[in-house]
Amino acid sequence: MAYVITEPCIDVKDGACTLACPADCIYEGGRMFYIHPGECINCGLCLSICPVDAIHYDQELPEAARRFETINRDFFGPEVSGLGDPGGWDRSVSVPVDHPEVAAVAKPEQQPA
Repeated sequence: MAYVITEPCIDVKDGACTLACPADCIYEGGRMFYIHPGECINCGLCLSICPVDAIHYDQELPEAARRFETINRDFFGPEVSGLGDPGGWDRSVSVPVDHPEVAAVAKPEQQPA
């Protein structure tokens, strides 16, 4: 069991969760952060600090966000980032890729300056 980052994180990437996480199990992709399910210690600090309410306990995921449990897990596999089990995040482990479902989400329109 682990916490899961969901759609509200896409294109926001506030990063407060990475600073709060004592297990360093939150990794940065191109458009959002992902929680490594095998490294998460279920402490809930990330949940309490996320400014966009993007983090949920896997057993309490809203039905519409259920797919993000698989998205977070698959992000670490060879088909997506290839990170595997890195053993702790720091900026050197950030990757510019995202899970294909995240990459397919339409980007918000740019506001004119």
